[in-house]
Amino acid sequence: AVVSTQSTGRIITPEWMDVDVLKEKKSEELEGQLFSKPLHPHFLELSTIILGISNEVKDADEVRTLIKDIWDVRAAKLRKSINKMMNHDSGGGKLLTHVEISNITILELNTIRGFFTASLDHLHNLRNHAEICLNDPRYN
Repeated sequence: AVVSTQSTGRIITPEWMDVDVLKEKKSEELEGQLFSKPLHPHFLELSTIILGISNEVKDADEVRTLIKDIWDVRAAKLRKSINKMMNHDSGGGKLLTHVEISNITILELNTIRGFFTASLDHLHNLRNHAEICLNDPRYN
């Protein structure tokens, strides 16, 4: 629904902002190691906006808490996935060359973008220097 500047519009709360739906999603995220499909591609942004401007959200405090809990669980999974990728060695000196993480939102991706790309650059430099040292007879 659209809200006019005179606040004469009415916001219809999306179905995924229902407490029971959020509790189920939280359980699903906690139980699975992989990311489950998000509630909505922009669930955190939309819920923040809706909760900030509407007095009509049923159980607003509980909805806010559940959304935050889901976000926190997904953020922890993302950190764990990055850590696992950064420490990956498939044996035989083969290094991980790519990774696929499904079902993350654009906001989640943007929260790690700077850190992740800088970390990959540093990891690449360290591995290059280690390889140079291993192949240089002065260090053997």
